[in-house]
Amino acid sequence: MIGGMIGTAEEIIHWLFSQPHDGKERLYEIKERRRKRTLTQNAYYWSMVNQLGKALRIPTSEIHSCMLKEHAPFEVVSVRSGIDVSGYFRYYEEIGSGFAGGHEFTHYRVYKGSSHMDSAEFSRLIDGAREECEALGISVLTREEIARLKYVEGEG
Repeated sequence: MIGGMIGTAEEIIHWLFSQPHDGKERLYEIKERRRKRTLTQNAYYWSMVNQLGKALRIPTSEIHSCMLKEHAPFEVVSVRSGIDVSGYFRYYEEIGSGFAGGHEFTHYRVYKGSSHMDSAEFSRLIDGAREECEALGISVLTREEIARLKYVEGEG
């Protein structure tokens, strides 16, 4: 289906080409639809992060950053050295530097924030937090119970 509804890539492209041209230049974006994490999954993740923070006496923001570095998707980007990237990236770490075109560049691993993760990516983050909790003897839900959290909000 087209017009706000989901269709195959071929159907969407055909529909776009069939649209009347009124002389205005238009730019269309086609994205894959992915399931988002649920609020219940998010609440459970932060509950585990809070428990880890208390047990380790580390701020939850630091625990969350560690979880992202170990379990979140990331991209590697290079930025001209001397530029402060803290205003551009929230979760990142410097991983090296190099020269190109006579300029020095600093290489960063930039992590995807949990609020931008789809359900599968966020599930990996939950699994990592669960494993850390288990290692410290903190009571957590089983993988099966965690998997059922998505159904609490009607995502089946």
